[in-house]
Amino acid sequence: MFIDGNNLTINQIIDVARNNAKVQISDEAKNAINHSRDFVEKIVEEHKPVYGINTGFGKFCNVSISKSDLKLLQKNLIMSHACGVGNPLSVEVVRAIMLLRANALSKGFSGIRLSTIQRLIDFLNLGITPVIPEKGSLGASGDLAPLSHMVLPMIGLGEAYFEEKKYSGEEILKKFDLMPLELSEKEGLALINGTQVMTAIGSIALYDAINILKTADLTAAMTMEALNGITDAFYPKVHEIRNQKGQLKTAENILKIVEGSKNVTAQTELKVQDAYSIRCVPQVHGASKDAIEYVEMIINREINAVTDNPIVLSDEGKVISAGNFHGQPVALAMDFFAIAISEIANISERRIERMVNPQLSGLAPFLSKSGGLNSGFMIPQYAAAALVSENKVLAHPASVDSIPSSANQEDHVSMGTIAARKGAEILFNTSKVLSIELLTAVQAVDIAECADKLSPVNKKVYDLIREKVSYMEKDRVIYPDIESCYDIIKSEALITETEKIVGNLY
Repeated sequence: MFIDGNNLTINQIIDVARNNAKVQISDEAKNAINHSRDFVEKIVEEHKPVYGINTGFGKFCNVSISKSDLKLLQKNLIMSHACGVGNPLSVEVVRAIMLLRANALSKGFSGIRLSTIQRLIDFLNLGITPVIPEKGSLGASGDLAPLSHMVLPMIGLGEAYFEEKKYSGEEILKKFDLMPLELSEKEGLALINGTQVMTAIGSIALYDAINILKTADLTAAMTMEALNGITDAFYPKVHEIRNQKGQLKTAENILKIVEGSKNVTAQTELKVQDAYSIRCVPQVHGASKDAIEYVEMIINREINAVTDNPIVLSDEGKVISAGNFHGQPVALAMDFFAIAISEIANISERRIERMVNPQLSGLAPFLSKSGGLNSGFMIPQYAAAALVSENKVLAHPASVDSIPSSANQEDHVSMGTIAARKGAEILFNTSKVLSIELLTAVQAVDIAECADKLSPVNKKVYDLIREKVSYMEKDRVIYPDIESCYDIIKSEALITETEKIVGNLY
């Protein structure tokens, strides 16, 4: 894979983060990088005071640094800014961070040496993953603390993983016969002043969210089968006259999924209407799809954006200190992401309740034919409710908060990395809720003894679940069943198999 700062995609990020795809810098990007670096070296030789090159940082922007101390300045920057705390970010997230930072630097607006970017690429291709604590970024000036941890092993400090084993920065360099990188003028700042941590977390969450949105339509359709759902609410004209894109697509999906079913019904056939959690699936799922489409637009822009400071405009002979490091676009988008995905869990949990509650389902209480001695599916609904409640707390927007830093020089920050992390956690919780709905729905189908009446698509889903999870005749330990459903969802097997029949669900 070649990167040039302009054409990186989310699918390519996933390929590098999860599949260890190899990365190279394009020749065009190398020329841009070298051109930008030549201009920085000219500034150094002319002793002009330029922020980030020969001055201090933040509140120290007015402090001039002697030429003899410029390399130490960059090293000190990395060491002093590596203040992250908490659990390490996952290997896949860190790999995405490294790729995104190398891609942004490849645009040629950062004044960094090609050899320094190449060290970052070498780490990626060798499978060396810096240990980056998940907490400590304000999201402006960029992701300073976590990105500093990314740089530490490159200069022989900090820690890194290789093949699931942790090494010190010094050890990992010795293992691969690499010398510690000596950072030159502007390079420390170029490596850490950007939004790549929030963007990496957001990119991976976004990729997985699309699978979850498709899965939500499948789980809702299976629940409709178990509860004799009414298809009239999905009639195309109903959604055409509202003209909301996601809603139209969701209604179309549901009708395709249940096509051929002998379980679903028409209005007044068994009942006049369904509850909102079934009848309003197009409106709720669809609105979340529209929200995620907006998030996708913002993340795709940020993937190939210059988020450095100062920005080196070598063609114009300028170095401009501005604010592209500010993570507000990503912060707002990921807060929206969190709310949109929370709603998928909210409505899913209500469908779970409808299946386990005999007053609402007409089925055996808690989907157990021997209730009392057996609790059946009573507590999976509890677990789903707990996850939904946690999501409500996490969905509070991070971007509405700000706290001044650097002696009030940096007096408004984005909290974008917190927004991204919360969004990813909500996505995880929502995946589990959908796993519980899917598990509950196939149990409900068996309790209703209607598996032979499923639509071809839902029969495929049913069979995929039943290959891993058997019908629960009497109480057993349920959490492995939930995990099995989660693994099936995460593997994208459900989507791969069903889209062979109905086409793209997103």
